Amino acid sequence: MLPRGRAMATFRLALVQLQVSSFKSENLARACGLVREAAGRGAKVVSLPECFNSPYGTKYFPEYAEKIPGESTQKLSEVAKECSVYLIGGSIPEEDAGKLYNTCAVFGPDGTLLVKYRKLHLFDIDIPGKITFHESKTLTPGDSFSTFDTPYCRVGLGICYDMRFAELAQIYAQRGCQLLVYPGAFNMTTGPAHWELLQRGRAVDNQLYVATASPARDEQASYVAWGHSTVVSPWGEVVAKAGAEETVVYSDIDLKKLAEIRQQIPIFSQKRSDLYAVEAKKP
Repeated sequence: MLPRGRAMATFRLALVQLQVSSFKSENLARACGLVREAAGRGAKVVSLPECFNSPYGTKYFPEYAEKIPGESTQKLSEVAKECSVYLIGGSIPEEDAGKLYNTCAVFGPDGTLLVKYRKLHLFDIDIPGKITFHESKTLTPGDSFSTFDTPYCRVGLGICYDMRFAELAQIYAQRGCQLLVYPGAFNMTTGPAHWELLQRGRAVDNQLYVATASPARDEQASYVAWGHSTVVSPWGEVVAKAGAEETVVYSDIDLKKLAEIRQQIPIFSQKRSDLYAVEAKKP
């Protein structure tokens, strides 16, 4: 038998770029079907996109919101167990104690809820003539970091707009993450400009893999997602990328390559901690 470190040096990641409709039951059924497809092709870690069970928009969040556990997360738990995969449940509108959150629930291969992540940075932007959106009209921001361990590596979670905040990725790198997953739904203005750029930046800055799972594009939706679910290597290479349509993107994550990059360019040991630091103020 191979030593554990070598045996677990690679694993297959799948990103489900789901075509989201206004029918929650249909979204759940299609998402679970694509998780099964991904597992059948050898994926060990699977991610769904942001807001996978409902249309994306402040007017939809209250209508589609659920508690966790609830209908959507129960389905995710069941399919994670059925397929024996780590399932990153994209995000859903979550209701808790009268507040709404944009929340990602992660399930292990036995169906157990491993961690719950609430989007820290709410998407409040105004680009005149292009797009105005204010998640804070209905959502409350989370206040904690979320990582989970697999037999392969530690994974850190963010959601969409969180990717713009480099400090979050740095905290996750400090905590030993080798893969960051951001379910996200960039739009037709910010998507072509920054979607790939931000992923490559976070990957190179922290010498880790970055993956993003977007909904497929629906030109008729009130909010049109950019799509292009992507995996970026620690070297900053785009190693897998979707188009705009519904699909599943696969990438074999090579942790040996990650270790080699960190050895060749040892930025972690070269940081000037005598001059600067990024500090987490919560555990």
